[in-house]
Amino acid sequence: MVIYGYYYAAALVAGAGTVTYLTSWYWALPFYILAAFCLYFFRDPDREIPPGPVAVSPADGKVVVVKPENGGQRISIFLNVFDVHVNRTPIAGRITDVHYQKGRFLVASKEEASHSNERNIITVEGPLGRIEFKQIAGLIARRIICYKKPGDTVAAGERVGLIKFGSRVDVQLGPEWEVTVRVGQRVAAGSSVIARKKP
Repeated sequence: MVIYGYYYAAALVAGAGTVTYLTSWYWALPFYILAAFCLYFFRDPDREIPPGPVAVSPADGKVVVVKPENGGQRISIFLNVFDVHVNRTPIAGRITDVHYQKGRFLVASKEEASHSNERNIITVEGPLGRIEFKQIAGLIARRIICYKKPGDTVAAGERVGLIKFGSRVDVQLGPEWEVTVRVGQRVAAGSSVIARKKP
């Protein structure tokens, strides 16, 4: 469980207690439901990381874009409010850059969100090469959290941050990668293979 879930849930339960004291438990019921949802939303399950020369998904969600871009392939994953929102690195290596860029808050499922929305761009370089991925805010998700900084060493599938409430994560792969997912497919952060290194 991500600690933010406890903070939100505690605040909502406190509000529910106040409403119950002033009126009745019936009117406080929405606060309790929202508190339970926050605990569910900020869950952080362990994942089994697949071995081999592969790139794993950095996020839970649905693949909404697979397209050629910048000499390689871009994979975009949309996270709805019911998905796990903890993000993980696709490959092992060293984080060479973390760049935050202000932007808009369009609906994260829209293609324009990749280039227009507020985002945090993380670059990892390791034995398998270089991969760039973006934590992208959405219409509701307006807080991007990144635990890592340039110079940090990460294992494949290691947790790097999260985005609060509905968002998008893009992965930019070079020409040395063969994409193994398709549009419409659901993936899980750290355990779903999204690409394999070409021989």
